[in-house]
Amino acid sequence: MRRTLDAVVAQSISPATWVIVDDGSTDQSPLILKEYAERYPWIKIITRKDRGHRAVGPGVIEAFYAGLDTVDLSDYDYICKLDIDLELQPTYFEHVIKEMEADPTLANFSGKVFLRETDGRLTPERMGDENAIGAAKFYRTASFKAIGGFVRQVSWDGIDGHLCRMTGWTARSADRPELRIIHQRQMGSSQQSIWAGRTRWGFGKYFMGSALYYVTAVALYRMMEKPYVLGGWGILWGYIKASLTGAPRFDNKEFRRHLRRFELLSLVLGKRRTVDRYHSRIQKIHQALDVRNNEESATPSNPTIQK
Repeated sequence: MRRTLDAVVAQSISPATWVIVDDGSTDQSPLILKEYAERYPWIKIITRKDRGHRAVGPGVIEAFYAGLDTVDLSDYDYICKLDIDLELQPTYFEHVIKEMEADPTLANFSGKVFLRETDGRLTPERMGDENAIGAAKFYRTASFKAIGGFVRQVSWDGIDGHLCRMTGWTARSADRPELRIIHQRQMGSSQQSIWAGRTRWGFGKYFMGSALYYVTAVALYRMMEKPYVLGGWGILWGYIKASLTGAPRFDNKEFRRHLRRFELLSLVLGKRRTVDRYHSRIQKIHQALDVRNNEESATPSNPTIQK
């Protein structure tokens, strides 16, 4: 926790407000948070009752909204959901904001996440380019409102990027040294085990509305990373189990159609080319609208002649 706290307070651009939600911690976390809040007036601590167990997915978003409900979003241009097990470069927020300012279509953005091995090497946690990482979602406030915020279920951090593209925004991540994020524990390992995390991932793909053929391809791809084979099989089993038990799906048929078109095109063209195609189309639409608006504002209005 201190690594994340120190990384944020050392940023070249500090948050206007940082709301940290203590989701019922039973260790020394409250004392550490109090220490930092007393030193930095822009840190605000919200304490919730201990639910008795860790709950990723819906639990994370419940905690996020517990903090968000204490501020007025209209007071801020940007909003960031940040996990507290990360290390950031000192100019991380500065470079993210520059990226957002340079591209008015960009809804959410992040760097890539890495694990630090015992010998000091950085190993990437493989993720696509089509969305910001869930641990560090940096949003333009206008686009966050446009998509209706986060869905309160597993795979919220995959659904949001597709909702951005459906509503005329782009979403992405990029790997550059100044944007690298160090994850202090492997993605999906924070509740029970890697196996539980990967089966939850599979359930999330089912909830989103992904097709079985696409999830099978994802599972095969993920078998080539730690934990080898087991992790990919966990994703596939989580999806199949959700299907067999009739688990609920995201109640948005238009979204599911959009998602399956995107997934099919990703298998045919590759995900990077697919993302580029979607984003290029969105950017062209924005450019055309800007040209039209500029032309309309430059055209003098005809005065009304009264007799």
